[in-house]
Amino acid sequence: MTGEGKRGEKLIIGQRLKVLRQSLGLTQAQMATELGVSASYITLIEADQRPASAQFLMKLAAIYDLNISELAPASDAQLAADFNAALKDPLLGAGQIPKVEIEAILQASPRLARAFVQLHDRHREAVLRPMADDNPLTDRDKVEVLSESSRPAEAVRAWFYARGNHVDALDRAAESLAAELQLHRSEPHVALSARLSAHGIRTRILPADVMGGHLRRFDLHRKELMLSELLRQSSRRFQIGVLLARLEQEPLIARLVEEAGLTAPSAFTLMRVSLANYFAAALVMPYGRFLGACETTRYDVELLSHRFGTSFEQTAHRMSTLQREGARGIPFFFVRVDRAGNISKRFSAGRFPFSRFGGTCPLWNIHGAFETPDQVQTQLIRMPEGASYFSVARTVTRAGGMQGQPAQRLAIGLGCDTAYAPRLIYADGIDLVRSKPVEIGLNCYLCERRDCAARAHAPINRPLAVNERERSLAIYRFGEE
Repeated sequence: MTGEGKRGEKLIIGQRLKVLRQSLGLTQAQMATELGVSASYITLIEADQRPASAQFLMKLAAIYDLNISELAPASDAQLAADFNAALKDPLLGAGQIPKVEIEAILQASPRLARAFVQLHDRHREAVLRPMADDNPLTDRDKVEVLSESSRPAEAVRAWFYARGNHVDALDRAAESLAAELQLHRSEPHVALSARLSAHGIRTRILPADVMGGHLRRFDLHRKELMLSELLRQSSRRFQIGVLLARLEQEPLIARLVEEAGLTAPSAFTLMRVSLANYFAAALVMPYGRFLGACETTRYDVELLSHRFGTSFEQTAHRMSTLQREGARGIPFFFVRVDRAGNISKRFSAGRFPFSRFGGTCPLWNIHGAFETPDQVQTQLIRMPEGASYFSVARTVTRAGGMQGQPAQRLAIGLGCDTAYAPRLIYADGIDLVRSKPVEIGLNCYLCERRDCAARAHAPINRPLAVNERERSLAIYRFGEE
């Protein structure tokens, strides 16, 4: 993608580039030589007199082992989204704050902005809890917002987000075990089952009616890992990997949980589960081999699924974790939603912002994926702040599926900054420069785009505007504050 194509995002990175250069002990002339540009170009960028082009950012990422998101404005996109959402809360009466002021605060005082978001969360919970207690059924929106703010999953997600969705210690331990078991040569299920046998544990595949509503159950007393016949082979291997994480990586997982500083007991448990799942994925898709395969196949999720014996969801999720220092993959974001738009899983190795409450934008192709089951859909999207992303979406079918109990169908979304799109096989044949992105928002509550026919609510900081004499494509219209 050309610099002109990215210019709309106004990538002014002067101060960040200067800090990077000084931390490397380079003069402007030395950095210019390493990047193959003129010294005057570096001078102009550092003086904020010229935006950085996509090519320049890609060179920085390649030569100095960085993610583009580490230098782009408002690199902590999740903080920016949360801060904007808090400011729009009508309870605060903050009014319409100019975008330039918000960006200045985020750049100058990110810790202050984060503290404000946390304070707002507590304020919102204090205000909404009595409302939910008094009328928990008829005030559903408030109940959902309240439950989201107090959900332990948010604390665990924040921990992963702060680390670029990469846990290096667990990744290396899994890679070491995969090499020891020679999973690249052996039949993975046999090798993993044999490892469990070394711990005195046998694996049994049991009928669905025997397992009841469980897909996996570990009987510590009988030393048995029981797996439902409803699980596909990829999921059986994964579940064996989860148990191996508990058996062989308990000290490491315990240390990571302790260092996370979580407070809620349920958050401790959830994080332990998340880390065990992370290890299992890293075991069946070892970092070095998997990253190499991603690069050679140009991140073809379906082909990689066949190669590693994993599901589409497992493979796509694993792609969002490839952020090892010195050997980084594309910084993907990953999201999983159901037909109603509920987000059940979301991670980001880059700067893609997710809403902390509500669903996702209905214009995003992750929702349209349900209309063409099992087919990959692609889309260029642009967020309100100007950042553009390349999105890939496809439906998957969960484990299960019997007469009277159909398996759940979900949609998986995988995406990255548009600058990385040429490295994806899914972008072949798409003119990334001339194609017009679909303008989407975080969700209707926070999006202020006008004349959107897909809008389900007016923004929370704008009054609903009703005109009895008119009817437009946009069902919900809104006025100024």
